[in-house]
Amino acid sequence: MKLAIRMMVLGPVQTNCFFLINEDTKEVLIIDPADRAQKIIEWINSEGLKPVAILLTHGHFDHIMGIQDFRKVYDVPVYAGEREAALLQDAHWNQSDIYTNGYTFSDAVYVKDGEMLHIAGFDIQVFFTPGHTPGGLSLYGEGVVFSGDTLFRYSVGRTDLYGGSSKTLLHSLETKLMTLPDNTLVLPGHGPATSIGDERRGNPFLDGGW
Repeated sequence: MKLAIRMMVLGPVQTNCFFLINEDTKEVLIIDPADRAQKIIEWINSEGLKPVAILLTHGHFDHIMGIQDFRKVYDVPVYAGEREAALLQDAHWNQSDIYTNGYTFSDAVYVKDGEMLHIAGFDIQVFFTPGHTPGGLSLYGEGVVFSGDTLFRYSVGRTDLYGGSSKTLLHSLETKLMTLPDNTLVLPGHGPATSIGDERRGNPFLDGGW
């Protein structure tokens, strides 16, 4: 299987929306469809891709607001962490009421920590990595981890929003993401890519630098 990963930066806070593509079948997984669903749809159509599923790292507005308009065209399942339902279904907690009249989503397929997803020829392991939100996920497969807002290049996600906890986030980093090989590519929800090795050596928050 030939793999390709593409990215769009979308929305008011520059969210990374990723596309995991099986180039043999032209199937594509969409990770965190921030907003601008029409832009996503037009690009997918121009590339001749076949959407199979949407995967959410967490339920904040800037990662989810393209879902409903996208599914009007491509009615694919949406996977999210089992502890993220409350955030997805409350416009105040997911902060969408700050930027819009409020946005919620209640039709997710909820997944568990450690679950393996076999979709579009990919084997993706679900890591439960709360701290930024109560039910945030990181998605690992093919030598890549999509870390959402848990881990950034030399930084970590904020923990002062609903359900956030710096202690919990640090635990997620130490017991989940930092157990991955050094050469694992990290694709975060905002900003540039990094690697587990670079973060292990240089991220000040992993030394308790809160």
